[in-house]
Amino acid sequence: MTLPHILLSLVLTTVTILVIFSVRAVFYKQLSAKWRYYLWFLLIVVLTLPFVPNQLFTGLSFFDQGRQQITPSAQERFDFTNQNEQWMVDFGTSVSRFDDTFIHAAFVSIWIGGMIFFLLLTLYHYAKLQRLVKAASRIQNQKVEKAFSDCMAELQIKNKLTILESTAIQTPMTFGWLKTYILLPKNIELYLSDDEIRHVLLHELHHYKSKHIKVNYIFVVYQIVYWFHPLVWKAFKEMRLDRELACDTEVLLTLGQREYKAYGQTIMRFLERNSRFLYLTNQLHSSKKALKIRILNIASFTGESKRRQLKSMVVFAVLTVFVIAQFPFLTATAVSTERYQFDESQAVVEDYSTYFAGNEGSFVLYSLNNDQFEIYNKEKSVRRVSPNSSYKIYTALMALELGVIGRDDSWLEWDGVEYEDEAWNADQDLKSAMSRSVTWYFQELDKRMEKDNIQSFVNQLDYGNEDLSGGLNNYWLESSLKISPIEQVELLQAFYTNELNFKEEHVQFVKEVMKLEENQKGTLYGKTGTGIVNGHAINGWFIGFVETETDTYFFATNIQQQDHAYGSTAAEITLSILSSKGIY
Repeated sequence: MTLPHILLSLVLTTVTILVIFSVRAVFYKQLSAKWRYYLWFLLIVVLTLPFVPNQLFTGLSFFDQGRQQITPSAQERFDFTNQNEQWMVDFGTSVSRFDDTFIHAAFVSIWIGGMIFFLLLTLYHYAKLQRLVKAASRIQNQKVEKAFSDCMAELQIKNKLTILESTAIQTPMTFGWLKTYILLPKNIELYLSDDEIRHVLLHELHHYKSKHIKVNYIFVVYQIVYWFHPLVWKAFKEMRLDRELACDTEVLLTLGQREYKAYGQTIMRFLERNSRFLYLTNQLHSSKKALKIRILNIASFTGESKRRQLKSMVVFAVLTVFVIAQFPFLTATAVSTERYQFDESQAVVEDYSTYFAGNEGSFVLYSLNNDQFEIYNKEKSVRRVSPNSSYKIYTALMALELGVIGRDDSWLEWDGVEYEDEAWNADQDLKSAMSRSVTWYFQELDKRMEKDNIQSFVNQLDYGNEDLSGGLNNYWLESSLKISPIEQVELLQAFYTNELNFKEEHVQFVKEVMKLEENQKGTLYGKTGTGIVNGHAINGWFIGFVETETDTYFFATNIQQQDHAYGSTAAEITLSILSSKGIY
């Protein structure tokens, strides 16, 4: 989960909380207490979204039919000593990029540290509750025991509950995940009447019957995870009030209208009694502000009409649609721009890990005649990364289409800037610039084409995420523009067959400058690319195609490392695989 993904999730969480608050305010009279409480479950859905694996939304999957590990023997490995390796020399431009690793690590550390603190605090209070249970005793007063049995029967609760009394508490409370405890203050019968004791027991038992106790632990977990978000704390505070109002409503429906006033007076009995266990228990205690709201709710209670229930369900349904509408919005930024949604119906997954020799990466091969993909590392084959110099194929094609250069007029004068690669310090034409991967040449083409024209072409090509926001000089150099290995292969095939409807002579000219070498098996065309950030080669590409007498094969190899991820390494891996398959 990336930092932008987290920030977007927090924005959506904030918006959802504000919408729920607004809905509660506008439709307060139309919503029953129970449905106001249910609204907060929609917030739980939104709070969960950032932690849901992206694959569950994209439905990304691959056929594993015919999976096999292909291990190169000594005879199968490509013999580079007999080939012209000049085109495999790594030419690259190091870009400077602010290293946000520390900030990201600090953010995660603070977040995890806060979670640990609140988890330990919660466990501390949970341990205190357990000590209370161990120190508590069974109810000694027979009237209280009988009232408890009568209330259980009245609410048709058949599960066995443990009711205890303790001198260490001042307000009744109900808690427990696997085993539910109802804990009453010691000698409660001395200061509460029989009716008030019944009110207390009905309140606690309705919490149990409505599953408030177990659900409360779920809310506590989310409050620990989102400890840093003040609106989440505010939302859960309102949720607890809505839960108490919902419980009060259930008690009032059980009691009948004659006892409404008496039940309100029972609640007021516990106004000054304190709670020391965070939110691990359900209890009668409330703040003065919450108590006022509860008393007003009791005083104005007239029952739950079917019409009000229907209105409540309609409001809940509308808000549910709002929450569901966030799914594609959240995953669009987390998935669509980072991953390519690939139709896997013509894909076979292969294991080429031995060829990668410890390098993290992927390999994609497509047979034009068989119309079938072979894929190694399905996860990384759809992950979009910067194309670096592999993008120069399409810069050349665009420049030809726009007339910025021509087949016989592609010469550009060297700008006089001294580059580390000596071959760059000279005038260039398209062929030399492509073979030497002269970055300044293609940056000059971009300047002459202008951004709007480039954007139109990138959209026409459907090139990866189509994002040029990184700036005219850098968008394809470890910046905003990103593409996956599978997209590289699909685009190469469309380029080769000219499905994009460019001028045929321009397509053929770009093919010519892409030509690397040939042997008795076929002709190899391609382009390497190396992404260098702060002096470290982190992203290596080799893309292209092989023309044989019987078929044309398109390929893309990408490797990712902290350093030493060169295009030449990707080329060596590719040629070894092609050689082992007898393609080239």
